[in-house]
Amino acid sequence: MQTTELLNTYFVDSGTWDEMYKDTAVREQYKGVVEFMQQLNVDELNRKEELAKRLFMSQGITFTVYSSGEGIEKIFPFDIIPRIITAAEWKYIEEGIKQRLKALNLFLKDVYNEQFILKDGVVPVEMIYSCPHYLREMHNFPVPYNIYVHIAGIDLIRNNDGSFYILEDNLRTPSGVSYMLENREITKRIFPDLLPKNNVRSVTEYTNILHRNLVSLSPRPINNPTIVLLTPGIYNSAYFEHTTLARLMGVELVEGRDLVVSNHRVYMKTTSGLQQVDVIYRRVDDEFLDPVVFNPGSMLGVAGIMSAYRKGNVAIVNSIGNGVADDKAIYTYVPSMIRYYLNEEPILKNVPTYHLDNLEEREYVFGNMNKMVIKKTNESGGYGMLMGHTASEEEILRYKVEILKNTREYIAQPIISLSSSPCYMNGKLQPRRVDLRPYALCGPEGIQIVPGGLTRVALREGSLVVNSSQGGGSKDTWVLAG
Repeated sequence: MQTTELLNTYFVDSGTWDEMYKDTAVREQYKGVVEFMQQLNVDELNRKEELAKRLFMSQGITFTVYSSGEGIEKIFPFDIIPRIITAAEWKYIEEGIKQRLKALNLFLKDVYNEQFILKDGVVPVEMIYSCPHYLREMHNFPVPYNIYVHIAGIDLIRNNDGSFYILEDNLRTPSGVSYMLENREITKRIFPDLLPKNNVRSVTEYTNILHRNLVSLSPRPINNPTIVLLTPGIYNSAYFEHTTLARLMGVELVEGRDLVVSNHRVYMKTTSGLQQVDVIYRRVDDEFLDPVVFNPGSMLGVAGIMSAYRKGNVAIVNSIGNGVADDKAIYTYVPSMIRYYLNEEPILKNVPTYHLDNLEEREYVFGNMNKMVIKKTNESGGYGMLMGHTASEEEILRYKVEILKNTREYIAQPIISLSSSPCYMNGKLQPRRVDLRPYALCGPEGIQIVPGGLTRVALREGSLVVNSSQGGGSKDTWVLAG
């Protein structure tokens, strides 16, 4: 069977924005891929899909699901059909993310120092002080270069009218960038000619830019500062990513037990003695980072690391306390932050969001639960979420009871359809819903965003949940040069 037949049997739901098709015509940016696919038969496509699976398996490209009965390690599902973004679309996305991150960084600096935004009533004081990730330990803390967010993963979705919305800001320890890098490497192997022919921009600079930024943060003015990536260890869901990034940057991968603090300096234990550490790219959450200051039972962090950070003897990436800026309840105020700090209108829109501690908004949401997504303000990975359109009456009732116990912990958003993208599944081309997480790197020289990101796919038919922990997969994301 030729793939032309696959394309002819590809049906998109009416009212859904499809990334590849507009009505029955192929969008301009996909024409090169479609022409290439038409030269292949289904057996050849199946072989390429099988090769991709084998490459993922042999390279150990995995993530961890703690609640799965099938074992801890899972191969990350990969779809071989790329998601393609035009140069004009990317320029718009890039400008919007840079604007947003400038405002969020200024907000973090302000909220931990002068608090002008609170005094001026732009963000309610109680919203900040009730946030569990607002850390008083960071008050008047001298953060190097005033950069709080060095690495951000900003989640974007596309509505059925084709416009992009920011769904979520990830400013603490954002994950998934290794899959962006590996997806590109797999595409190079299975479709070696396609990338240059389609003028696809490279994503491989990511680790070079990150490494340069880390070097620039070193408190000691030396040529080769010691940089480490601090991981919680092999049982963390993103451990594959930690090992990949450390390898690609040529830095040491360490756990808390490999580091020690002496005289407000951090040292790494080596076979030749202690070696002073200058920069820590940490993938350990705030509350586990320093048992002296935060969770005293933590075995993942380093006792005294906060004192070394405060004295300016070590740089920590991302800064601590960033969770106050990506709390889902604070999300609604980001457009106001952009206007307040930058005196600009937001380029990228927020999804309409309801605060459930506001009585009027809560009553509206409770009357329309079947049209809403209910989210916990401090959960991630698709956990603590109710999709109203697929929930039973019993589930909805249970959620209402839970919400009323602590209304600050929940927000609601109308269900947005998400754009669809063609996926090659079981020998057929089928539409599946997608989102996009571009990765931004902020350093002393400004904000850089590699042209691409992680496109996550809701692999289950009809699903709008793209998280890997909830059965999602991913695709290579192409940004065209022009």
